[in-house]
Amino acid sequence: MRKIIVSNMVSMDGFIAGPNGEIDWFVRDRELERRTIEMMGTVDMIMFGRVTYEMMASYWPNATNDNPYIKEMMNKLSKIVFSRTLDKVEWNNSILVSEIDPEKIQRMKKMAGKNIVIFGSGKIVSALAQLGLIDEYRIIVNPVIIGEGKSMFKGLKESQKLKLINTLQFGSGVAILSYQVQDKPAETGRSDG
Repeated sequence: MRKIIVSNMVSMDGFIAGPNGEIDWFVRDRELERRTIEMMGTVDMIMFGRVTYEMMASYWPNATNDNPYIKEMMNKLSKIVFSRTLDKVEWNNSILVSEIDPEKIQRMKKMAGKNIVIFGSGKIVSALAQLGLIDEYRIIVNPVIIGEGKSMFKGLKESQKLKLINTLQFGSGVAILSYQVQDKPAETGRSDG
């Protein structure tokens, strides 16, 4: 079965972006680039919320300073965009979905293919976690404290037990902590995106 994997950079104090969506504190280096390339080879779909989608769709089609393979994969992979406010999505291979339907997502996970990844998209991460649809978290901890910002777990109503399955530490001070979800909520109702 395909897994839904959250792969997000976080500050030491647990934020995925500053209060206004700032990500200028993200550490980027060759080691992290190599791990990103490896991860991109294991997925064939990306899920986004509106805010992250708009940021990525404005950047990746014309990116010039990034690894060509990562750029190719970001533009080539299938994308599901959860939004109730967008009327259309134009980035290559993107599909707009107005509502999170847990049954459709479960069917998607059972389809043949590689894993599905979520970048950013805190509201989507929180909604899918609440529905028990997240299988793994790859948390990329940056050696910075930003004081305030956006959480990927805002509104999560139930705790979830996780099992640490891998750790990596880079010379830059970045650490990747990979966790497998142990307890999934029983709730299967609909949630907004």
